[in-house]
Amino acid sequence: MTTIASRIKSVAFVGAATLLAALSVYGQDNLVERGQYLTYAGGCISCHTEDTDDAVPLAGGRAMETPFGTFYSPNITPDEETGIGGWSDDDFVNAFWEGVSPDGEHYFPSFPYTAYTGASREDLLAIKAYLMNLEPVANESPEHDLAWYMDTRLAADGWKALNFEPARFEPDPEKDEQWNRGAYLVRHLGHCGECHTPRSTTGVLVTEEEFAGSVFGDENIPNISSHWIDGIGRWSLSDIEYFLDIGMLPDGDFTGSSMVAVIEDNTSKLTRGDRLAIAAYLKSVTPAENAH
Repeated sequence: MTTIASRIKSVAFVGAATLLAALSVYGQDNLVERGQYLTYAGGCISCHTEDTDDAVPLAGGRAMETPFGTFYSPNITPDEETGIGGWSDDDFVNAFWEGVSPDGEHYFPSFPYTAYTGASREDLLAIKAYLMNLEPVANESPEHDLAWYMDTRLAADGWKALNFEPARFEPDPEKDEQWNRGAYLVRHLGHCGECHTPRSTTGVLVTEEEFAGSVFGDENIPNISSHWIDGIGRWSLSDIEYFLDIGMLPDGDFTGSSMVAVIEDNTSKLTRGDRLAIAAYLKSVTPAENAH
């Protein structure tokens, strides 16, 4: 009986510790720590850090080559002149929700506000709290080098008018908490579809082929729908969670290319519970054949 009682106390202690850990991540007690976690979940580091050995994280300058030209990510440290140090809460939220800068300029969708528009204000302001707590770095990113027909913010305005509709994430009452958490992370904060969904010639995501894979430069981005052959339909939840943690495929091989940075700077930093939520959602996505 003593042994059983000890085990019960041990389980209760572990359960309480797990609950406290979850509260420290998702709760409001430490906004900066929560913001750091959400910054990882949002994949901010991979895009906003230059691809050099001595680059300062989040100081911008990373080149992103696209069919429309080369975009350079901005500095999102709290530097007043070259970063976001002078941004208000509403400035920050509007960038994610509306794709608009504090000066009223329209962002190009290389900044995935089309996905981030679903993020909650609370999560976005937690991210802002973390970013504003960083050491300011003076680093002016290069100007975008774009095709002539895209080399104006009016082009971004026109694209948005045709293809962008701001909307917050709404949980599906027919689904459980894990599924809804996964949907939020995959579709919005983690913006997985921005890379894993093919695009039309105008850069619009082809929704009927969502998560069916795409081609980005010389890289084939894989299908992550639940298609049994082309996608990850044969993967278990644990297979997906383990891959998002260390990058190992079910066959024992390891991922490469741009996914390495995603795992290092994003998914490996998440809790196991969040990675399993991502897995549960992806396993539910309608199977789609590879589009490339």
